[in-house]
Amino acid sequence: MTASSTRRTTTRTRLAAGVSIAVAGTLLLSGCGDQTNKSSDSGSSSAPLASKLPSDIRDKGVVEVGSDIAYAPVEFKDSSGKVVGLDPDLAAAMGKQLGVTFKFNNGTFDTLLTGLRSGRYDIAMSAMTDNKNRQQGIDPDTGKKVGEGVDFVDYLTAGVSIYTRKGDTKGITTWSDLCGKKLAVQRSTVSEDLAKQEAKKCPSGKKLSIEAFDDDQQSQTRLRSGGVDAASSDFPVAAYAVKTSGGGKDFQIVGDQVEAAPYGIAVSKKQAQLRDALQAAMTALVTSGEYETILKKWGAQDGAVKESVINGGK
Repeated sequence: MTASSTRRTTTRTRLAAGVSIAVAGTLLLSGCGDQTNKSSDSGSSSAPLASKLPSDIRDKGVVEVGSDIAYAPVEFKDSSGKVVGLDPDLAAAMGKQLGVTFKFNNGTFDTLLTGLRSGRYDIAMSAMTDNKNRQQGIDPDTGKKVGEGVDFVDYLTAGVSIYTRKGDTKGITTWSDLCGKKLAVQRSTVSEDLAKQEAKKCPSGKKLSIEAFDDDQQSQTRLRSGGVDAASSDFPVAAYAVKTSGGGKDFQIVGDQVEAAPYGIAVSKKQAQLRDALQAAMTALVTSGEYETILKKWGAQDGAVKESVINGGK
């Protein structure tokens, strides 16, 4: 899960190496659509934190979520078309605390913050890295302000990885080894930002060619076909692809993950009450142990945080 607007920009990164990614059913990653993750207590007075929500959201009983639903195991569609993954499970658990339903709306990663600013979504929850550029609405390429920043409710730590076709690493073990190679990334992600930074360092005659796609599945397809030498994404996603694609025969991770940083739920700076309600709900999950249970289900426990903070990214 930004070049200027958004899945993840300068320091967009992911989970500790060695995490084993749980396989949760067959992926169906094509197509778009909306999916609702419902809480059995949605709208119920039994929800302990319902009073913390803004009255308009509490009254309608729904939190509209913008998400790029093609980023397994964080959010993706299973074989029945249902939205599943780490983020949907955490959202459903927060919904029980707050007495609302979190409705996941599919969109490309680089449009999520724009949709949040326009009011299309109440929040963006999509493996998005919390960093200062996003908090301040700064384009990481130009350093110029391009829009209103957002606040983040942090809930996980992760880093960025490079992976290649299995048995065909092209000698790649670090980012500097990408000079003279072709790399596939998802557009507007930290992976793309890091690739652009590395490209500036490459010596003459050893250009790093970057191919940016709308979603990570397209990057994987490009690598699988041999059109590029390597691909990069958040570690949990790279590890999941390595484990599942071709029954584990297609890809391998090379080198160590880099740029570990927090994932955050993005909220408009005009919605401080909603932000604080989400933080309270996430804190309740951490305290109760339900948070740890959900992370273990998706193999993400090594990225667990001890507390949910606001705008903890650098």
